[in-house]
Amino acid sequence: MSLSGNKNRRGLMSEMNVVPYIDVMLVLVVILMVAAPFVNPSVINLPSVNKASKAPEQLIEVIVYPDGNLSLREGKEMTPVDMPGLIGAVKAAQEKKPDTPVVIAADKDVRYEDVINVLKLLQGAEVPRVGLALRIERSSEGR
Repeated sequence: MSLSGNKNRRGLMSEMNVVPYIDVMLVLVVILMVAAPFVNPSVINLPSVNKASKAPEQLIEVIVYPDGNLSLREGKEMTPVDMPGLIGAVKAAQEKKPDTPVVIAADKDVRYEDVINVLKLLQGAEVPRVGLALRIERSSEGR
């Protein structure tokens, strides 16, 4: 009968009980899910200009529209251009008026990528003095 006595005896348990760990992890997941809506996403505050140097009187303006179309403005003359013809049009305009700055003006609804593509294209063609147009905010102090 000693053989049957060994069967009823408990041996050492060599397994880890993971149920408490799963419970703790589920509680942490619930806490994160509840707290996530209260965390503010990072907000990008772009710089604004209160005072800027005087804008140049003569400039070549590349206008980027939300639908991806481009226009080139020299003084009061505006001509539509496409992306491949932009460099040729800017170079031709700069031959008439050398050392004229090129300004990229974009509607507020234009994708940022479109503006950067125009900027890279102009810089890749080694167009000097390329800048971005912006609206100068007037402070109430100076009025």
